[in-house]
Parts: sequence; C-alpha cells; structure tokens
Amino acid sequence: MDRRAFLASASSAAAAGLLGSGLPWARAFAQGAKQDTLLLISENGPNNLDIHGVGANRPGYEAAWNCYDRLVTYGIKTLPDGSRSYDKDVIAPELAESWQADDKGITFKLRKDAKFHDGTPVTAADVKWSFDRAVTVGGFPTTQMAAGSLLKPEQFSAVDDHTFRVEFVRPDALTLPDIAVIVPAVFNSALVKKNATEKDPWGLDYTKNNVAGGGAFKVAKWTPGAEVVYARYDDWKSGPLPDLKRVIWRTIPSAGNRRALVERGDADVSFDLPAKDFSEMKKAGKVAVASTPISNGMWSIEMNVTKPPFDNVKVRQAIAYAIPYQKIMDAVLFGEAKPLFGAASNKPDDLSWPRPAAYTTDIAKAKALLAEAGLAEGFETRLSFDLGQGVVGEPVAVLIQESLAQIGIKAAIEKVPGANWRGEMAKKSMPFMINFFSGWLDYPEYFFFWAYHGQNAVFNTMAYKNPALDKEVDAARAAAASGDKATYEASVKKMIEIAYDDAPRIPLFQPYLNVAMQKSIGGYAYWFHRQLDYRSLVKTVA
Repeated sequence: MDRRAFLASASSAAAAGLLGSGLPWARAFAQGAKQDTLLLISENGPNNLDIHGVGANRPGYEAAWNCYDRLVTYGIKTLPDGSRSYDKDVIAPELAESWQADDKGITFKLRKDAKFHDGTPVTAADVKWSFDRAVTVGGFPTTQMAAGSLLKPEQFSAVDDHTFRVEFVRPDALTLPDIAVIVPAVFNSALVKKNATEKDPWGLDYTKNNVAGGGAFKVAKWTPGAEVVYARYDDWKSGPLPDLKRVIWRTIPSAGNRRALVERGDADVSFDLPAKDFSEMKKAGKVAVASTPISNGMWSIEMNVTKPPFDNVKVRQAIAYAIPYQKIMDAVLFGEAKPLFGAASNKPDDLSWPRPAAYTTDIAKAKALLAEAGLAEGFETRLSFDLGQGVVGEPVAVLIQESLAQIGIKAAIEKVPGANWRGEMAKKSMPFMINFFSGWLDYPEYFFFWAYHGQNAVFNTMAYKNPALDKEVDAARAAAASGDKATYEASVKKMIEIAYDDAPRIPLFQPYLNVAMQKSIGGYAYWFHRQLDYRSLVKTVA
C-alpha cells in the first residue's frame, strides 16, 4: 500500500486531517524533497506561542524554545550509553557572547550582530524589558524567575546598547542556571509594545498567536490543534545555523496512527506513544528510539490538603498503601520507567533524587489507616488526570480506581483536556489527581521549591504549606549558594523525609522520555523541558 492509499484508508479524524491541511507536506515528502524538512508528530500541539502566556502547555515550551533566544543556554554532553543530553553544569553563550559575575551581580555582553525576525537589532533595552515582563506578569513565569532570585525590575539594567546587568538580591546558586531556562526569553519589545493595550500592557494577547523573537526558527503557519510550520531564520547569529530549513509539526491524536506513520517512514519523529509501543519498537529495530530518564521528574498521586478528607494525613497514607504500584509498572510502563516505591524508609541515606518512598501495596494496612481516620466505610471523590498525557494517565487512573474500590473509596475519573490542565491546576480546585512534574533545574531543592514550598506555586497542586519543610528548602538553597555541603545534605534529606511521611504527593515512578525517530535523524539531545530542540537536528537521505 503506498502512502496515499495508507492515508486514505485511515479511519480516525487525525488521519483525515492528514489528507486535508496536511496534503502539501505529504506531497512534498512523496516527491522526496525532504532532506532539509523535518516532519514531527505528537498527540498535542502548543496552545500558546509565548512561554509567558497564561496556561502555556508543554508543547508551547517547544515553540518558545526554538523561536526565542535567551542570554545563555546549556552545553551538551554524551551520556555513558552514547546518547546526548543537555549538561546542567555547563552554561554556554547564546544571545550573550560573554558574562562576568562579581559579588553584586552579573554583567552580560550581547552579540552586536543579533537581530529579531523583522530585522530590528537586539539591544540590552529589549533584554531589560523582557526580564521586567517575566518578573511582573505573575503566575508561572514570575515564580520561575523567583526560583533564581530574579524578583523585580529594579534588578535589571541596560548599561548600554549591548551590555545588560543583573543585580543580586541575595546569593543564589540557581541565578545563572535559571537565566538559561525558557522563561527569560528575549522579546522584540518595540513590536510587542505596538500591539499591547491598556488592559494588556505586556502584549500577551498578541504574543499568544504571534512570535516576537529572534530565535533560530520562525512560525510560518499555525493552525491550533492541527499543525505548526516553522521556517529557519537564516540571519540567526546566536549559534551555528541549523541544518533544517523547515519543521512541520502535526497533531495526531491517535497513538496507533502515530506509531504507524513513524514505522512506515511517513513521519520523521514521534512523541507521546504508549510505553508498550516504545518497548516493542526497540525490539523491532525499524526505527531509532532514544530513552532518557526525565531529570528531576516524577509521576505521582496528589491530594489537595485543603479539601477534606485529604486534610487528614492518615487518609493520604491509606491511599499510599492502596496504590497498585507494580501493576502500573507492568501493565502501563512495560519497563520504561524507574519505580519510586518500596524503599526501606522515607528517610534518605543519600542525595539521589528522585528517590523511592517507603510505600508499597498493602490493602490491609490501607483499610486500617482509613478506619483510624474515621472513614472505615470509605468515601467518594473524583480522580482527575491530564488528557494531554492520557497515554499514561488514563490506564493509571483505571488501575488506581479499581484498587481504591477495595478499601471503599469510589473515585470517579475526570478527564481534563490538555489545553485546560494548567488552568485547572492554578485554580487548585481538583481534590485528587494523577500528575507529572519535572523541575527544569536538576536539583532536589528546586523540585521542592515548586512542588511543596508554602509559596504555593501552580505546581503545588496539593496547596500544601508546612513551615518545617519550607525551612529546610530555604536552608538547602542558602547552603548551595554558600557552599556549605554539610548543611545542604542535611536539609535535603530532612525535606524529603518530611514530604514523604506527610504524603500530600505519593510518588509512582520516574518516567523515561522516549522519542521514536527515523535512523536518518541525527543530533538529537535530551533537554530539561522534554521537547525537541530543532537547532541541533540533522537529516540524511540516501
């Protein structure tokens, strides 16, 4: 069956979409003119092109990463298995050619030849405006900046057109690494201001649908929910010019169709397939599969401690003992993850992170704890998960629902559309959920800053506040900045013990980021944001 017949025979709406707006790229691929074009398929696409946008999803991170520059980025390293990954210990130039830190701050020297996509020169004033925006818009971007003690516009100054200065408010080992993540993107301030309004002074409505950057790629076309087409920005100066001239990113909801397309060679790269598919594709060897443990990340069960009965620690611990951990590993993950259960104790003996908690499946113990909480007959609740990560979330939800029924808990499953998930998290209205979180900066205190700290960031879905834990998180950050290794180690161990004993979040597993690609694709590297960096990818055609 040829490609046209295959697409015509597909029954899903996703495949039908390939025959509609996807026909131009299908025809181009059929003609063989594709060495400089990458075809990427995934379950979901971006809901926002601006990392500062309200509720921007993970695919939106990919758009922002490739279309905007930052002052600095991370280096690349080769792992023991031969795969490539970003290197958290190496800060590399991007828009800044060089930088110099002193006791009071960091001075960045910008490239003098950098231009935005419309040809406007990039200046330190643009950087200043962009940093001001990030610390002011609120929500996730502002909290992310705070993770590196980047707190207020007064810290940032344009010394001259090509010199930008950040003043420290306190010693923080995460300041420079935080400048290398996605949020401190540099915007074309004049362009955004021109499209801002009194009600929207930072131009978020404009940048949701339009790129105002100077990164290696431009968005040539975006059909939300269906397709993004990127074109290389040939005047990009912040790194080696990418080999790829065009990237087509198609949204294909059906996992079966995504697997078929990549195995037949009709797509170059596929994300978001079930673990079973990746396991089978590795064995079949038709395509290359890159597998990397997701740094500083875990899937977990999360309970909002402000909503009864999850305000009772015994209820939370009862659920922790009712989770069918090994069934999840076997039936959902097929070995494509590291288990985070069954430890000898919740008290760590080293600093490895993520690490297993001491909970195991013990229905009798779960029933006893529920009885101690005064809920021997159980209760009713709803168990929510992100439909955008439904490949994993849905089967996990079904297994948990079945297991909780054994202790009298009736959990109705709620499927939240991926485009709405971040917004629902921010509301903190979901009492009980399956969720995944990974910290961009690979340090345990960074994970805890986001997921447990009383500052109550969006990722603290449990609305959990514990001054004793906050004290340890803050102490670990201060010790990291001062180089006090003993205090750092003690604080990290204590904060993990407190969190695991109190159980607002129950660890399940540390997943692998699996990416299936044609063997003709080279240059892939794992990144902390778990999305593709098009700039390093190369493609060969026999």
